[in-house]
Amino acid sequence: MWLRPGDWYHPAVEPLAHAVAAGEAALVAAEDLGRARAEAGVGVGEAIDDLVCLYRASGTDPPVDVLRALAAGWADGQAGLVVFGSVVDPTTGLPTGAYLGQRLAETYATAAREGTTVRTTHALTAVDVAVEPVPALLQAARSAAVGAALRAVHGTSEPMAALGNGVAAVLTARTKDLAAQTARLRAEITARVVPMQVSAATRHPVRIWQVLLPATHPEALTLLRRLARP
Repeated sequence: MWLRPGDWYHPAVEPLAHAVAAGEAALVAAEDLGRARAEAGVGVGEAIDDLVCLYRASGTDPPVDVLRALAAGWADGQAGLVVFGSVVDPTTGLPTGAYLGQRLAETYATAAREGTTVRTTHALTAVDVAVEPVPALLQAARSAAVGAALRAVHGTSEPMAALGNGVAAVLTARTKDLAAQTARLRAEITARVVPMQVSAATRHPVRIWQVLLPATHPEALTLLRRLARP
């Protein structure tokens, strides 16, 4: 899953791997790794994916308290960073609404040049997984699962964004099979929230629907703000 496999290693990996292999308490090691991942600029989703892969290699799933320790360490490491103008939501690993707004501007401009309308060429797929109230750490784990599922289904070819707690959106060409994508995304989210033990914090069934894009880009930005959840 790493773009550069050499970036995966960190000294904090070894104590955690040893604890898991020996069946020993892993809370401190998980927290240390979470902190190290945040300080290296790794999103919480990738950090949790690492942990899940490690435990699955040993034939089990990570306990909730170990996931919590990893997320707590990541949050502590993230709090120590000063980030200006980020266009990536750290919990989901997805771009922010500002990024999607810019991609919408490009889409509207292209449609105007080609003498068509965005309504006929694209749809906005909205996703809502939230169940409230949910503790902050479970929110983070749920967001990581949803971000990973969206990337698995839509890749990097379709602009997407996290719009707030449990809400995301994807700009999709109408040439795609939207019904099939929706079914696959719902299945991907379900498959990821169960092993991460955040199923109880996730809406069932996940709400996924297509939103008709408005006639103008300013109206589309207003639509994103309406879909967003603070």
